[in-house]
Amino acid sequence: MKTNVIYPLLIVIASSSYGILSTIVKVAMQHGFTSAEAITSQYIIGFILIGTIFIVTQRQIPKPSKRGLFILICAGLFTGITGIVYGESLNYLPASLAVVMLFQFTWIGLLLDCGLHKRLPSRPEVISIIILFIGTILAAGVLNVDLSGIPIQGWLFGFTAAVSFACFIQFNSRPVEGITTTSRVLIVSFVALITISIFLNPEIVWNGKLFAQGLWKFGLALGLFGIILPIYFFSIAIPKIGGALASILSATELPVAVTVSVIVLHEPLTFLQIIGIIFVLVGMILPTIFAQRRQKAILLESVNGNTKGIK
Repeated sequence: MKTNVIYPLLIVIASSSYGILSTIVKVAMQHGFTSAEAITSQYIIGFILIGTIFIVTQRQIPKPSKRGLFILICAGLFTGITGIVYGESLNYLPASLAVVMLFQFTWIGLLLDCGLHKRLPSRPEVISIIILFIGTILAAGVLNVDLSGIPIQGWLFGFTAAVSFACFIQFNSRPVEGITTTSRVLIVSFVALITISIFLNPEIVWNGKLFAQGLWKFGLALGLFGIILPIYFFSIAIPKIGGALASILSATELPVAVTVSVIVLHEPLTFLQIIGIIFVLVGMILPTIFAQRRQKAILLESVNGNTKGIK
């Protein structure tokens, strides 16, 4: 498989892993745990998993440069902040609307990337964002939600989650020299764990809920799909394809979240939601198709130019 296909595929797998998390949290809540406890267990078990991998596979302590360490700290900080504020938004917003607010990270991430690289969005990027926005509204079932009476805190927390996740993607797009991917994930997950522990429920470690009462089972699944797979794959792929395309490809989280909730939680799925999922998939795939066509055109021009030079 070509390299230019592998990296977008890693982004899709990583964002799809995030799409599973909401269903796991809901199942944990059905077993008597709070969403904050489930999210805290995600970061604790996730750090334990990556710490174990690091001890088994690495031979030396990571020593990133000051700039690299700053990038990793910011990535971990925004990872933790996203989990915190998105969880808070669910206390004020219907789940469908909270998802829509979080998915504003697609156009926010594009604008951040354009601002940082001092460029205008390309036509394929703009078209994709418009399609994604329409698809997100349909897939999340927002058209059936009563928006009256929703407190301002819900909108603020939801939008903050989108901005935070977009910032996480941007910082993950920065290469860090001198450390392995495992070392990178270890530092990012450690900073995220510290951030989460300050604001959520670190007491689950010593009050018996994490291990004695079985919360670790949900933490294991959340740590795998919320820490190990996504941060690993994001760390590998985003520096290769850039933050703008990564933001667009990450939209696959929504159709996965809807599909898993229908299968596991037996939530209803309407025809409009199916249409919305199709819109999201189309909007997600378009930039990759255009990028591949552009690369083929450049390669063809190069070959033709070399042929003319030989003649």
